[in-house]
Amino acid sequence: MVIPPLRRKVLRDLRRLWAQVLAIALVLAAGVATLILGNGAYSSLHETRARYYEENRFADVFSDVTRAPRALLAEIEEIEGVLDAEARIVKLGLLDLPTMAEPGSVLFVSLPGSNGTGLNRLYLKRGRLPDPQSAHEVAVSDGFATAHRLAPGDKLPVLMNGQRRELLITGVALSPEFIYALGPGQMMPDPRRYGIVWAPRASLEATYDLEGAFSNVVLKLAPGANPDRVIEVLDRLTTPYGGVGASARKDQISHAFLDAEMKQLSAMAKVLPPIFLLVAAMLVNMTLARLIALEREQIGLLKAIGYSSRAVAQHYIEFVLLIAVVGILIGFGGGAWLGAGLARMYARFFTFPYLVFTRDPQLYGVAAMITFGAALGGAIYAVRGVVKLPPAVAMSPPAPVTYRQRMGWFRRLMPLRQTGVMVARHLFRWPFRTASSILGVAMAVAILVASLWSFGSINHMIDITFFRAERHDAMVVFGMPEPNRATFAAAKMPGVMVAEPFRMVTARISHRNHWKKLSVTGRPADAKLSRVLDPDLQPMPMPREGLILSEALADALSVGPGDLVTVEVLEGARPTVTLPVSGISLGYVGLAAAMEIGGLNQLMGEGAVVSGLNLQIDAAQEQAFYAAAKAAPKTEFIIVTALTVNRFKETIAENITVMISVYVILATIIAVGVVYNFSRIALSEQGRELASLRVLGFTRGEVSRVLFGELAVVVLLAQPIGWLIGYGISLAMVAAFSSDLYRVPLVLGREVFAAASLIVCASALVSAFAIRGRINNLDMIEVLKTRE
Repeated sequence: MVIPPLRRKVLRDLRRLWAQVLAIALVLAAGVATLILGNGAYSSLHETRARYYEENRFADVFSDVTRAPRALLAEIEEIEGVLDAEARIVKLGLLDLPTMAEPGSVLFVSLPGSNGTGLNRLYLKRGRLPDPQSAHEVAVSDGFATAHRLAPGDKLPVLMNGQRRELLITGVALSPEFIYALGPGQMMPDPRRYGIVWAPRASLEATYDLEGAFSNVVLKLAPGANPDRVIEVLDRLTTPYGGVGASARKDQISHAFLDAEMKQLSAMAKVLPPIFLLVAAMLVNMTLARLIALEREQIGLLKAIGYSSRAVAQHYIEFVLLIAVVGILIGFGGGAWLGAGLARMYARFFTFPYLVFTRDPQLYGVAAMITFGAALGGAIYAVRGVVKLPPAVAMSPPAPVTYRQRMGWFRRLMPLRQTGVMVARHLFRWPFRTASSILGVAMAVAILVASLWSFGSINHMIDITFFRAERHDAMVVFGMPEPNRATFAAAKMPGVMVAEPFRMVTARISHRNHWKKLSVTGRPADAKLSRVLDPDLQPMPMPREGLILSEALADALSVGPGDLVTVEVLEGARPTVTLPVSGISLGYVGLAAAMEIGGLNQLMGEGAVVSGLNLQIDAAQEQAFYAAAKAAPKTEFIIVTALTVNRFKETIAENITVMISVYVILATIIAVGVVYNFSRIALSEQGRELASLRVLGFTRGEVSRVLFGELAVVVLLAQPIGWLIGYGISLAMVAAFSSDLYRVPLVLGREVFAAASLIVCASALVSAFAIRGRINNLDMIEVLKTRE
C-alpha cells in the first residue's frame, strides 16, 4: 500500500511532536470523558431506576392516615385514573439490639400483595418472604442487614407500640420505595440506626390495634392520569380518617433525593465538557499556528510544485483530526470506566438491586462530533493562513516584528531589566496566544475553585444547622401529641439537664398560586436548644400570631416579610387561617415554618400539648438516658445529634473525596497541557536567541529563566482570572443543586483559592522541569545555523 507523501508527512509530524500531540489529546480526552461520565452515569441511573420501578410496580401516589377502615379501599379504587390501590400498615418502632447502645428506629411496613399485583414489590436478595400467617417472621432491608451482620434465621429484638418483641428474620430484601432510606431527622441514610422491616399484615394489625383498618394507602395510576386530580379526590376521602394530604411520586422522599442527585449529574455534564473543549481548541490553534510558521518554506515549495492550497490545508486538517481521534479514543475508554465507577457508587449509595450501565452509541457519536468540531474550530484560523499564502511569499522569511511600536508604552510604564524586556517582548509579539494560554491555565484554576468550595460549604452547613440552630444533644418524638407534663417527666430522666418542648403540625401553606405541604413547628418564645436564625445568624423571637419562613420556603411561595399566607392545617380540627410572614430565616435543609408553641396550640384549638422534646444530655450518663428513653412507652423515635452529624460527615466525605480527586486530575491535565504546549512553542521560537545567550556566556539557569519568566507571567496572570471564573461556575452549581430538599451555601474562603492555585502552579512546575531538559540539551551550533 502506497502512502501519499502528504499523509506520510502527517505521520512524521505526529511522531516528531508526540509530546505536544499527547498533551492536546489528553485535554480533548478529558472533555470527551466528562461528557460521557456525566451523561453516561445519568443514563445508567435513569435506566436502572425506570426498570426497577416498572418491574417492582412502584406506586405513583402515597397517603398516610391515622386509622381508616379497609372498606374505604373500594371507594379509592373507583377514583378516575386509579389503576390499582393497596392499603397498608406503616408504623415506626424502636431497635432493642444488645450490641447497639444508642437508639435506632425501624419502619414496619405490611408485606405487599402476594398475588403478583401488589405495589412496591420486594426484590428478595437472600432467604424467603415471611409466612403471611406468621406473627413473628419478617424480612429486613439489605443495608440494615449488612450494617448489623444479620442474615435469615437471626433474631431481631424491637419495641413495637411499647411492647418488646423478638422477630425472626426470614429474608433480606430491597424495595423501590426505599432506594434512599432516610430515617426521621436524618440528613443522610444511616442503615445502622434505621432500617425497613416488612411483616405480615395480620401481625401488624394485632400489634397496632388496626384490625380491619389501614394507616397508609398507595396508588398506581393509569397512563396519562393526572396525579393532582387523583390526590384531590383521595384527600377528600381520607380527611375524616386523619389523612394529612397525599403526595405524588415526585414528592416521595426516596424518589425526590434520587431525582436531585440526577439533576446534579446532568448539571456537571453541561458545565465541564465545554471548558475542556474550549481549552483544547485554543491549544490546537497555538500548536498548528506554530507548526505552519516553522514549515512556511515547505508550504511554499509544495504549492510551487503543484499542490493546491486546498490540498495543503487538508494536510493540516488531517493532522488535527488525527490528534482528535487519539483524544476521542482515550476519552471513550476513560469516560466509560469513570462513568461505570460513578454509577456503581451511586447504585451502592441508593441501594439498587442491580445496575443497568448503558453505552448508548448515540452518546459516543455526539461526543465524537463535538470533539471534532472543537478541534476543527481551533484549526480554522491557523489553516486560513495556509490557503492565503502565495508560494513566492511563503519561501521568503517573514518580515520582522517592530517591537518598539508594541512595547514602547509598556517600557515607559514599567522599566525592566534586559531579560525582562525579552520576556515581555515575546509575550506581546503573540497577544492572542498569550491570552489563550492565560485563559487555559485560568480554566484549570476555575475547575478546582468550583470543586474545592464544597468542603467549606458543607462545614458551614453543619456548623449553622447543628451547632448554632439545633443545639440539642437528642430529640425525642412521641407517637401522638402528649400533654405538656411530658416535658417535666422527661426532665427527670437520667442525664437530662434541659428539656425543651416543640409542637409539629402538618399543614399546607399557600400564597396566590404557590403552595407547599410541610410541618409547621412551634417552639418556646425563648428557645435555647432549637433556635431559628436570621441571615445574620442572630436568634429570631418566635411570633405568636405570625410565621417565620425559611429562605427556601419564602422563595418557593414568592413571599417576603409582611405578606399574608394561608395556612391549611391537615390534622386535628383542620383549621384554615391567614397569617402574616413575620420574618425570613436562614436554613439549608428542607422547607421550614415556625411560630411560638402557645400560638400554634391555640391555632389548633388544643391545650398545652407537645409533639416531642429537645434535650441537653450529660455525656457521662448518656447510656442510662438511652435505656430509659427506649423504655418510655410513648417514644416513637429518638434522634442523637452527634450520631447524625458523624454519619453526615462520613457520607459526604466519601462522595466528595471521589469527585474532588476526579476534578484535580482533570484540572492538572489542562494545566500541564497548556503550560507544556506554550513552553514548547516558546522554546522553538526562541531557540536561536537562547542558544546565542549560551554562546555569549550565559549559564543554563540564566537562559532557562528567560523562558520560565514567560511561564511565570502566564501562570500568575491566570490566577485571579481563574478565581473569578471559578466563582461564577460555583454560583451556577449552587443554583443547579438547590431544591426543596436542601440548599447548599456558597462559602469561598481564601484557602479554596490558595489550594486551587497551588495545585495549578505545581502542575506548571512539572511542565517547566520537562522543558528544562530540552533547554539544557540545546545544540548551540545547530540552532545558530537555523534560518528564522
